[in-house]
Amino acid sequence: MDPNPTLSILMGTAASVGFVHTLIGVDHSLPFIAIGRAKKWSMSKVLLLTFGCGLAHVLSSVVLGFVGLGFGVAVDRLNWIESNRGEITVWLLIGFGLAYASWAMVRRHRGKRHTHLHAHAEGVVHTHEHDHHQGHIHPHADSKNVLTVWSLFIIFVLGPCEPLIPLMMVPALEIGVGSTVLVVAVFSLVTIGTMLAIVAIGYIGLGLPTFRKLESHADVLAGLAIAAAGVAIHLFGI
Repeated sequence: MDPNPTLSILMGTAASVGFVHTLIGVDHSLPFIAIGRAKKWSMSKVLLLTFGCGLAHVLSSVVLGFVGLGFGVAVDRLNWIESNRGEITVWLLIGFGLAYASWAMVRRHRGKRHTHLHAHAEGVVHTHEHDHHQGHIHPHADSKNVLTVWSLFIIFVLGPCEPLIPLMMVPALEIGVGSTVLVVAVFSLVTIGTMLAIVAIGYIGLGLPTFRKLESHADVLAGLAIAAAGVAIHLFGI
């Protein structure tokens, strides 16, 4: 017989909530899939970024929850803070997606090759094809990748795990802080594990031949997809 049925129920609840919350929360996976494919990153790099952002995402709420426990802050007050963090994150996600798509469109325009006619004094006329971005894309590629990574990381640090606060408070009030640690650990492992699984499946899926024809538009589509994810969260609360 289970010596502590309440703890078992809470851990099962934490696992279920973590899985469902991550599965329906498109912001937990879509940015990594879209950016990873657009930038042609390896799966290991995409999963490493997903893990880092997922860990930061969970830990930010864990820290807030334990600070609230330490200072005796009411659950509704902590939920209010998490809700406001969520609103900020949604707009950051939309802004990041639109900025990323806009910059991708600018790069595409600069990279388009076009033809000029040149007439020389001796009467020879010839065409010359070129673009206005040659030699300027590659030197800055690494810095843009770093900016993208840090932007996603900061968004996920600010992004709340709304279901985690109530899951922390119940065991803390009823069966002790030690039980809270176990519940938090289960929620965190399931959340991050589900993120990694969905991102891996999505990354492989977008690599199928069906989607190859979209590769030339991948950066623009990635930015629009991320912005759309933010809009969906704002409108439907997913």
